[in-house]
Amino acid sequence: MAMKTTSAKKTKPKAARAKTAPVQPKGTAMTLEKILRQLESLGNAGVRAQNAKWGAGDNQFGVNRGDVRKLAKKIKTNHELALSLWKTGNIDAQFLATLLLDVKLLSADDIERIVKSVSFAWVAEWLYSYVIKERADKETLRKKWMTSADRWTARAGWQLTAGRVAKSPEGLDLDALLDRIEKEMGTAATEVQWTMNMCLAEIGIHFPKHRKRAIAIGEKLGVYRDYPVSNGCTSPFAPIWISEMVRRQK
Repeated sequence: MAMKTTSAKKTKPKAARAKTAPVQPKGTAMTLEKILRQLESLGNAGVRAQNAKWGAGDNQFGVNRGDVRKLAKKIKTNHELALSLWKTGNIDAQFLATLLLDVKLLSADDIERIVKSVSFAWVAEWLYSYVIKERADKETLRKKWMTSADRWTARAGWQLTAGRVAKSPEGLDLDALLDRIEKEMGTAATEVQWTMNMCLAEIGIHFPKHRKRAIAIGEKLGVYRDYPVSNGCTSPFAPIWISEMVRRQK
């Protein structure tokens, strides 16, 4: 009798599991409306205020970035959902979208349209980190975008260039880059100025031959000279940034 009872207990849970674990078509569990509600529930006034301080508009919930990452881990890659989230213009939805997009499914035109629709610098940072720099055609995009009249596109182009300077500078004309930075950075749009300055600093940090000139350009233009920084953080003012990074390398 004991063996029969044990056997019955084994078979019933198997049947129950089969009934409670149906296969769902991909994408049916996570709708745009459901995700937006989840994001809204995670929002808080403190994050909204901080975002606003850095230039975000009203189309936001104010979700902590860590909570965005946790939600992305639950959803996993979902390209169509990501595109829908991006189109809302809500910055929290766009943060999430950068983590859900399938980079391989975006054409060059697709990614350029997305870049041009950015409205918040921190979203641009996530888009660069998780999408743009992972593209196989990023060198082609870099060359094209660096001359763009669109501020967000040019910003991405200079960020790609800064990345190349730091990691794969072979073939780059550093003198020509310094010429452009010296001529254009002082009057560039704020969004572009940030990544041009990044490129200037990377040249000064990684290339002793060009370090003196890079520091001189930074001093001459004065971009971010008075930028407020917290204790323990390095100023983005190129001469300070370059000197500190070089010091750390010794």
